[in-house]
Amino acid sequence: MTCPSKVRLPAEYLPRRNRPAWRIAEVAADPAAVSTEVRAMVINRIIDNAAVAAAAARRRPATLARAQARAHRRTPGAAIFGVDGAYSAEWAAFANGVAVHDLDLHDVFPAAPDAHPGAAIPALTAVAQQAGLRGADLVNGIATAYEVHLALAQRTHPRQRTVGHPEPLSTAVTAGLGTMLRLSPATIYTALTRTVQLTAAGRSGYSAAYAGKVAIEAVDRAVHGERHPEPPGGHDDGPDWLLTEHDRRTRLPEPGDPKTAILDSCPRRHSAAYGGQAWIDLALKMRDRIGRVEAIESVVLHTRQDTDVTAGPADPCRSGSPAPRDTLAGSVDYLFTVALQDGAVHHDQSYTSERAQRADTVYLRRQISFVEDAAERMPGARATITMKSGAVIIDELAVPDAHPQGARPFRRNDYVAKFTELAEGIIDRREQQRFLDVVTCLGDLKRGSLGMLNPLISQHILDAAPNTHGIFA
Repeated sequence: MTCPSKVRLPAEYLPRRNRPAWRIAEVAADPAAVSTEVRAMVINRIIDNAAVAAAAARRRPATLARAQARAHRRTPGAAIFGVDGAYSAEWAAFANGVAVHDLDLHDVFPAAPDAHPGAAIPALTAVAQQAGLRGADLVNGIATAYEVHLALAQRTHPRQRTVGHPEPLSTAVTAGLGTMLRLSPATIYTALTRTVQLTAAGRSGYSAAYAGKVAIEAVDRAVHGERHPEPPGGHDDGPDWLLTEHDRRTRLPEPGDPKTAILDSCPRRHSAAYGGQAWIDLALKMRDRIGRVEAIESVVLHTRQDTDVTAGPADPCRSGSPAPRDTLAGSVDYLFTVALQDGAVHHDQSYTSERAQRADTVYLRRQISFVEDAAERMPGARATITMKSGAVIIDELAVPDAHPQGARPFRRNDYVAKFTELAEGIIDRREQQRFLDVVTCLGDLKRGSLGMLNPLISQHILDAAPNTHGIFA
């Protein structure tokens, strides 16, 4: 299905004060106070990102991006995750953005589960480190980025989201930088329009990291004095209309309003698409009642129409053929099966080709069928399991366990546990504790001390990375 185009008459052009980019710029320039609750959640999200980046430290996308960034030393500069030294902020943001986004294990916004607002944190942290800002400045910038990202994500119609992944993220990063650096609305507005122009593209593995890098460069040009040129007649041009395509029902905060949107985002307990989180939790919940998984006769999963089941009869990964990790991470039946069999979904071991093609896994997946449920179940789950004995087991979850209204909402100790688990064998335990001690005092960190937010990866992990060469090094 295509989205219709429309030729707009001059009478339809918005005055500048009503343009989305200008409204976002005003929000970013507003020095509204950040609450204690929001400050605590920002710290949680930084810990969460560090956990995911540590888990991805040996994966090829992260090692290649890290190699690119390490060719760009700069003093003062920013930290590349896990690496000692100072580097150009935009390249550190790129490398760290790839590391954070690669495993699809950081936070999401349930109302638009393909929005990953935590992907803005690497770019904001990198600039704060290079600019010698305070911890409080970084907190304010992250709060703004979440506010803008979640507002745009809510406004976007689901059919338009193939374009919407990098664009709301780059817009959020730009707004967050404007808050951190205390820029004027005019400067932020210029950077926003330039950023949107360059990131209105579909998803790809590096798009989130690229969005942060582009936003930093656009803000830099705007700070140097570049201004958004007024088109003939004073009307809004292409970049403004890209932002205007978002439905206007969800409002941005008014001047002085607190920025609390980060509290509406949710962490992920499991390394899987957000739509699979509740299915994994439900499988773990039902596992004890089932006893022997081999005694299952059939499984019916009740899903919404738009649930990404990735499990039609021709799906190669149901027949035992290899499937990429991204496919498996979004496949409800695969996640449900692995959780039933193993009692967990591991970010690495659960996605190997050997694990996916295990005979008992392929067999059980073939016993799974789907029934479209008209009930608004996202992000919940409901399953009916029939045993060979004839017993029928039915259970459901309204939301994933880690959701604020879930059975086990994520608290600070859960974020810390996730970090220590994913960093095991990657970051020395004393270094893990040093990082946790620093980040919990984020709001009190003085100028020039944000470099301490970088937990160093063990040297043998860095040495084992492929020795690649490119244009920069």
